[in-house]
Amino acid sequence: EVRLVESGGGLVQTGGSLTLSCALSGASLDVYGVGWFRQPPGKEREAVSCISVGDDSAYYSDSLKGRSTISSDNAKNVVNLQMNSLKPEDTAVYYCAASFRYSDYDLCTGGYQEVWGQGTLVTVSS
Repeated sequence: EVRLVESGGGLVQTGGSLTLSCALSGASLDVYGVGWFRQPPGKEREAVSCISVGDDSAYYSDSLKGRSTISSDNAKNVVNLQMNSLKPEDTAVYYCAASFRYSDYDLCTGGYQEVWGQGTLVTVSS
């Protein structure tokens, strides 16, 4: 059983940066794609970015495109999301999700998330 644990959330000022980490444990070698999603207060959850851990191909949604970088450290079983130039509207609970069958694009756009983490709160103050 794969478990996902997010870390790195917190309070940051507008224009600041944060790096979120998703640590995979259990049958992590079976994971094909890992992604970051977020749920702003009062809104629905949306995709941010996803990566195929085998070839590092990545997909970015419009939400943080140009202001974020997703990366996979396969040796440490960690997927990071570096976020820059943060805005108050980036305030959300950020979740990590994984799929055993689907790659970055399908994971982010196709609703194929199979395992979820608990989430980490990011608050951007104005």
